[in-house]
Amino acid sequence: MREVQLDYGDGKMGIELPDSATVFNLGRLDNDPPEVDPTEAVRQALKKPLGFPPLKELSGPDKKIVIGFPDRVKGGAHAKAHRRIAIPIIVEELLKGGAKIENITLLCAMGLHRQNTLEEWYWYLGKEIVDLFYPGRIVNHDAEDPGLRNYGVDEMGNVIQCNQLLADADLPIVIGHCAGNPYGGYSGGYKMLVTGHSGWRSIASHHCPETMHRRDWLGASTKSHMRRQFHSIGLAMEEGIGKKVFGVDAVLGRKAQVLDVKAGRLGLIEEATWPLADQRTNVSVDMAEPADVLIIGVPRNFHYGPGMGTNPCLMSLAIGGQLSRCWNAFREGGVVIAASICDGWFNDNWFPSYKETYESLQKYCSIPEFLASDDMIRIAEDTEYCFKYSNFNTYHPFHAMSMISGGGVLAPYTSAVFIAGAKAPAYARGMGFIPTSTFKDAMEKAKRYVGANPRILCTPDCFTGGVGVNINLKKN
Repeated sequence: MREVQLDYGDGKMGIELPDSATVFNLGRLDNDPPEVDPTEAVRQALKKPLGFPPLKELSGPDKKIVIGFPDRVKGGAHAKAHRRIAIPIIVEELLKGGAKIENITLLCAMGLHRQNTLEEWYWYLGKEIVDLFYPGRIVNHDAEDPGLRNYGVDEMGNVIQCNQLLADADLPIVIGHCAGNPYGGYSGGYKMLVTGHSGWRSIASHHCPETMHRRDWLGASTKSHMRRQFHSIGLAMEEGIGKKVFGVDAVLGRKAQVLDVKAGRLGLIEEATWPLADQRTNVSVDMAEPADVLIIGVPRNFHYGPGMGTNPCLMSLAIGGQLSRCWNAFREGGVVIAASICDGWFNDNWFPSYKETYESLQKYCSIPEFLASDDMIRIAEDTEYCFKYSNFNTYHPFHAMSMISGGGVLAPYTSAVFIAGAKAPAYARGMGFIPTSTFKDAMEKAKRYVGANPRILCTPDCFTGGVGVNINLKKN
């Protein structure tokens, strides 16, 4: 037997696994392509953008310019983080082209995430660039802004909405991170435009069971229906605003270090960045056959913030997302065991709509049934929740629905999901999971579904070990 430490709550859960188990520690992974100098990489990308003239030529003294940038959730806050490096260089190039600093606005493209605070901008962008634009010209996107532009639906039936500032800009620019993501394979590219700068009804077109419960959502692939939606919506947004968006994307490594930078048209950036991103994101484990059991460590605080591993709706998305990342090394109908403290702390200060969302879900027999209900619409449009989102740095009420959609992918593709170490087990049951007091209990119960000697894949630090990867079986 071997001892493994799983992320669990605010600490660790020690477990024993058979020697035959495959343990994948993300924090020990060392497969990234070489890091580049991010400053030089941005400058080189801006010299020869794909499908666009250089920014200096696109700039001008009378042009309104908006630079959308990723929020606090991912991308790193270290001195060489992409957005921290890229924004000052982009501004420098625009000023060389004659732009006036007062005509440039920085737009935090947080979609339905909580609006970022000044302190958070200082943390991940740096004080110097923030003070150059604050107050007034560094702003948060607001999905509830009455001025949000609505452009109908695209050919796929997706709702098309766009931030007013970005739509009205003479030169819209978007900074993105090309990093592995269960949502359409990679962040960045059109995903940054589509999810960061739109309204909840547009996001509901793809963050929904009809998209996320499809088999092709599993595996975190760029060939998924969700990615096709991102592309279609992005093109429709550009058609609606009457101009192409200039992108500046970096391929990120495990520690959010920059591996490459490309600039230009969003579709061309995707084509140029995905091959390198594939190299660092798709990793193989030495397993002859897919795992019967996937074991996940779930901490209290990651990605979306404090409470993600204890709030049952967010916890479910985390588990569903990791299943997607491991899908190519997991057999359909297998069992998932997640070590989560699951104590029912919703963190109402950040996620005020989540408790009511969870309680409303309990009235329905399935997640898709709830998400198609009037209760879902009522909560998503609740005046108080939306006001808090726009004014008090909380998550938008539809964000909870989108998380439940991701967690709902577990039911049709697994035999059972066990929550080991649940302190408030009713919350695990309310998401369709099976709570157990200990990991050992969960493992014994899992054997009823997968046999006495299951193949095991364990990802103990998948949410804390760095930028995530997709796990595949090694090809012979």
